[in-house]
Amino acid sequence: MTAKSLLIGGAAVALSLVGVIQAPERAAASPFLGTAESFAVLGASTVSNTTATTINGDVGVVNPGTISGTGTITLIAPSTYQIDTAAAGLAQADASTAFGILAALPFTTNLTGQDLGSVGVLTPGVYFFSSSAQLTGTLTLNFAGASNEEFVFQIGSTLTTASASDVIVENGNSTDSVYFEVGSSATLGTNTVFAGNILAEDSITLDTSAEILCGRAIALTAAITMEDNTISNDCTAYNAGSGRSDFGSTGFSGVSSTTTTPVPEPSTLMGFGTALFALIGIGWRRSRLV
Repeated sequence: MTAKSLLIGGAAVALSLVGVIQAPERAAASPFLGTAESFAVLGASTVSNTTATTINGDVGVVNPGTISGTGTITLIAPSTYQIDTAAAGLAQADASTAFGILAALPFTTNLTGQDLGSVGVLTPGVYFFSSSAQLTGTLTLNFAGASNEEFVFQIGSTLTTASASDVIVENGNSTDSVYFEVGSSATLGTNTVFAGNILAEDSITLDTSAEILCGRAIALTAAITMEDNTISNDCTAYNAGSGRSDFGSTGFSGVSSTTTTPVPEPSTLMGFGTALFALIGIGWRRSRLV
């Protein structure tokens, strides 16, 4: 091999290695909820509404489901209805995948038998209930300014909130998340103000004037029933005057660690760079000897 060809070959290899280094940096991490990210309400059998309800985010249902009561729903643009569409079907599949991942996480704290309104201020972690979970009063979730953190509540059967219950999220960042993985059905009591993403195996019911100001209602196999509610999958966009914030995370569904594409450590990049320059340098020196 001539020095010239060595130089050309070395440059080609260098460029290919640069591509290898840059590719992970360019790769965008997918939302943990996948295409369900765009939905505020996603049901299976039916989505029904009575009395005035406001929704920020898509509303969907899969075949052979229906959406009723749209005449009393204010849908904030550019949100859409997705009735038996490919988008709704894919979103349900993505939500089911997310549900399975959340259910399989090892829990950090067992709260079985405790009311969520009595546990005080919680920090990020995976909280487990072997059967039902109840919220009476206020649940405070404090991220303490940390990024890439999650609250996951694994609930074996039902999630129920008493009237006027409240979920408050403090000191979050754009990559933080809140998930309630519910083994059967969820019911939000009258005037509940909720935050986080409810993924229920069966159904979700929102009683009169219950609100999910930063999050989603996703029922995997059954119905979502609404009455005079407010649901927003993007708190920052819709609830600027409510005093609530999802800290730019788009409804507490920030990037999960399970979907983040790794980026090489600086030391790895330095090692690659040293090797590249050495290879190019060898070719250049040999070309000078010809």
